[in-house]
Amino acid sequence: MPSPLRPLARLFAPKPRTVERETLDIELPDGRTVALQRVRDPRARRMKLSVDERGARLTVPLRASLATADRFLAEHRGWLAAQLERFAIDGLSSLEPGVDAFLPLRGTAHSMRWQPGRFTRLDHADDGSGDLVFTHPARAGDSALRRAVRDFYEAQGRADVGRWLPRYLPALPRAPRRVTFKIMSSQWGSLAPDGSMALDLALVLARPSAFEYVLVHELCHLIHADHSRSFWREVEARCPDWRDEREYFHAEGRRLKATLRALCGKAG
Repeated sequence: MPSPLRPLARLFAPKPRTVERETLDIELPDGRTVALQRVRDPRARRMKLSVDERGARLTVPLRASLATADRFLAEHRGWLAAQLERFAIDGLSSLEPGVDAFLPLRGTAHSMRWQPGRFTRLDHADDGSGDLVFTHPARAGDSALRRAVRDFYEAQGRADVGRWLPRYLPALPRAPRRVTFKIMSSQWGSLAPDGSMALDLALVLARPSAFEYVLVHELCHLIHADHSRSFWREVEARCPDWRDEREYFHAEGRRLKATLRALCGKAG
């Protein structure tokens, strides 16, 4: 028989503590300074240092002191430097007006130059060179520059989808309700029950065949909502090389997502 005091016990039980986060500047053995997010998590059972496309993160259990966390981090600085090197973005400079750089698009690096103007925007050069031109007013801030990069990539992504989609629509039971681009942490695409499709904006940085494979993958979910054999038969009928594209994402996916985050900011 349930105890009549159980509801009272739940009422007066101590509330679990929330996760606490702070960002620290850490000096690596080679002298570089990098940002690290230190997280005190009530669910953590042990100290954990990790690196992914979002950067470095140190998870600290509540029972551990900050001094212990600092010693743990100092002991693993070499490992941290090696892991961060894996996520280094070759040839990518910060968005600094006046400093020419290379920006990735469709699997290749495009030279980018700056020019003054009334509005902040990124676009292809008019001379047909394939270069990119970043127009900006003198007082354009970092957020405006990042917004312009994101707008440019979204426009390029919509152009690619608009070019590929008509090829597949006749064999589908219905068209996607809409297609949107997001900065995703782990997924490359998703299809909602109402037929709305979301695609990772980092796909615009990938080689076009890989981007098209993800589009095909999500379109095939309009036929089969699961990942059954029937679903993969539909994918293979439209994209025979899908296994090669999946391997491409295994090899390059984290770098692509890290590059997009460096240029546009956080997921959302």
